Amino acid sequence: MVRDDPARQSRSLNSLDFPRPLTTVDVAIFTVQGDRLQVLLVRRGAETGEPFPNAWVLPGGFVDVTSDKDLEGCALRKLREKTGVASPYLEQLGSWGSAGRDPRGWSATHAYFALIPAKSITLATGANAADAQWFSVVGHGVTPKLGFDHGEILEAAVQRLRSKVEYTSLPIYLMPPEFTLPDLQHVYEIVLDRPLEKSAFRTRMLAADLIEPIAKMRKGPNRPAQLYRPKRAKSPIVFARPFNQPG
Repeated sequence: MVRDDPARQSRSLNSLDFPRPLTTVDVAIFTVQGDRLQVLLVRRGAETGEPFPNAWVLPGGFVDVTSDKDLEGCALRKLREKTGVASPYLEQLGSWGSAGRDPRGWSATHAYFALIPAKSITLATGANAADAQWFSVVGHGVTPKLGFDHGEILEAAVQRLRSKVEYTSLPIYLMPPEFTLPDLQHVYEIVLDRPLEKSAFRTRMLAADLIEPIAKMRKGPNRPAQLYRPKRAKSPIVFARPFNQPG
């Protein structure tokens, strides 16, 4: 039996003498502010030869093979570059690839979505991003038409987020360090885009061991309200039944 020469195999692997697709990572970054679910978009520059000049797109870019150890590392880097913070929650959404999604050539993007509390976010722009701005989510998308296939990616991200919020504690990652139970319910309702029954919500949140009271009350025109903070958890809590079912 003839064995392959290891040195020859190494040279063959390192030559990569075949066409390679463009590889990018894009992130749908969500927050809640102004009583609306919002997503961060960046506007592409108008440089000659750049695809979709001046179009709004999801933050992202090419994988940096010298610094990104994996796809999640690239997503975290893009998140820090655009918001100045590390997201408390990041999830891989899926992959999109084709010969036609980018006029520069065959490309594949690996999409993530992230949740960030509204406070302490400092928006920044990058190399080919002329502007960065929060946009309210309307339905499953936003008002401006997005470049590339980012409208499709954003729709998938909104649907995934709302689907998971029906049976998990995901909105806790959108909350400030201190909040009341009505505050938390309001954020759930904003994300789901529908009201929830107050008593059932309160019972479920307290029974889930998700939050804990702090020695502090919020004073206002009505009676003082108990303040809570989230308990530390490595992953979201999964409820026994979704919010669209009683109990």
